[in-house]
Amino acid sequence: MAPRYSDDLSLAHVLADTADKISMDRFRALDLRVESKPDLTPVSDADQAVERALRSTLGRTRPRDSVLGEEYGASQAAAGPGHRQWVIDPIDGTKNYIRGVPIWATLIALMEGDQPVVGMVSAPALGRRWWAALGHGAFAGRHTATATPIRVSGVRRISDASFCYSSLHGWEETGRLDPVLDLIRQSWRSRAYGDFYGYMLVAEGAVDIMVEPELSLWDVAALIPIVTEAGGSFTDLTGRPGPAGGSAVATNGKFHEEVLTRLS
Repeated sequence: MAPRYSDDLSLAHVLADTADKISMDRFRALDLRVESKPDLTPVSDADQAVERALRSTLGRTRPRDSVLGEEYGASQAAAGPGHRQWVIDPIDGTKNYIRGVPIWATLIALMEGDQPVVGMVSAPALGRRWWAALGHGAFAGRHTATATPIRVSGVRRISDASFCYSSLHGWEETGRLDPVLDLIRQSWRSRAYGDFYGYMLVAEGAVDIMVEPELSLWDVAALIPIVTEAGGSFTDLTGRPGPAGGSAVATNGKFHEEVLTRLS
């Protein structure tokens, strides 16, 4: 019998293939259309096209599952309310995308209730994809045929750790800039890779800590299974696991509580 979530993980790869084709066709296009949303963040025609395509596929293949996407909000399952929901960020890193920076990705998650059970991160401009499902482990590669299991690092001290963050502005706005700067000073190395990428580097063991003060569900749901199945810890700033806290602290698990204490 196939392991639980195998079919869902296969579907996530199909969805990622669709997203990759649309987003790469529009990446660095001279006629890319960009607008400002009500929250003043940018959205491109590629964001919208990717989400529409994924919603269409899910509507056909998973009529019992609801969908939540960054661009078009929540939609109920055609077959009626259920406990499963697909969560989509069509292009995480839109500001990079519209400027021609290749660090952006489509994030696809399946949630059962409040728990993300499948996570897919596809970054076609980097030629890389990361995925995981509950109980399956975490993997990276161009596709399943070239998959490699990934694992967090074994670093045990913050003084030896590579510390990653999204930007300092968000931490300043939330009144937590000083503790973040202290962590930067005390860690071995710090870089602001931003968005999905820092979390994937934690899962691969290339980075040891990634933090963000403000996130939406679609920003984080796909990341959690990948980091945790790779052996890492993923909570909000209060230490609560799951994607509902609106912030994120991902580590290799060796000093997670110390990082939370320092940030509080």
